[in-house]
Amino acid sequence: MRERLATWLRKNSQKKIFLLRHGTIEAESGEKCYIGQADLPLSDTGKAQATYWQSCLASVPLESIITSDLARCQETASIVAGGNGDLETIAELREIDLGQWEQKRVSEVKTRWPDAYRQRGLDLAGFRPPGGECFLDLKKRVVPAFDAAVEKSSSPVLIVTHAGVIRMILCHILGMPVENLFRIALGYGAMTLIDLHDTGYQVQAMNLLPDER
Repeated sequence: MRERLATWLRKNSQKKIFLLRHGTIEAESGEKCYIGQADLPLSDTGKAQATYWQSCLASVPLESIITSDLARCQETASIVAGGNGDLETIAELREIDLGQWEQKRVSEVKTRWPDAYRQRGLDLAGFRPPGGECFLDLKKRVVPAFDAAVEKSSSPVLIVTHAGVIRMILCHILGMPVENLFRIALGYGAMTLIDLHDTGYQVQAMNLLPDER
C-alpha cells in the first residue's frame, strides 16, 4: 500500500486528497441499526484500522487535516496524524441526520413506521425520516463544504468523514444520481484517493481497505 500511495503522490495534479471513512465504531452487535449523527466512539478494531493508515501515511507530509466534528472521525484523524498537526473540524461534514430513526434497529423501524419505511425504499434520495434529513439534503450540505475545504487547504490534504458524506462527494464528482449511492462500496476505514486538476476532480481509487497490501 505504501508503494501504491507513493506512486500516486508522484503523479502531477494541483492537489492530492486523501478521503477516509472513520474506523469501525462501538455499537450493539447483532441486528443492523441506523447510525447517523449519534456520537459513538471507535472500537478496538476501528483504532487498529486508523493505526494501519498512520503507518502507511507516516512519510506523507500532510499539510492539512480536516475532520467531521463527531468523535469517531476526530479520533480516527488524530491516530492517522500521529499527533502531528492540528485538526480542523467542519460540522457540515457530519453524517446524515436520521431523526427519530437514529440508533433504532431496522426491525423496529419497519414495525413503528411501516409506511415511512416503504416510502424510503421508493424514494431513497428524497425521503426524510421523521425529524431527519434526506440524502439530497446531505448532498446540498456536504458538497459546498468539501469544495471549500479543498480550496483553502494545502496539498496533500486528509479529510476524515462518514460513509454517507463520502458517497455524496463521489456521486457529485462522478455525476451519479443520488439514489444510486449504495452502488458505491465503502467499508469502515476505507480510503478514497482524489486528484484535483484544472478540469476538476478525478477519482483515482475507492474503498482501499486497511488490510490491503
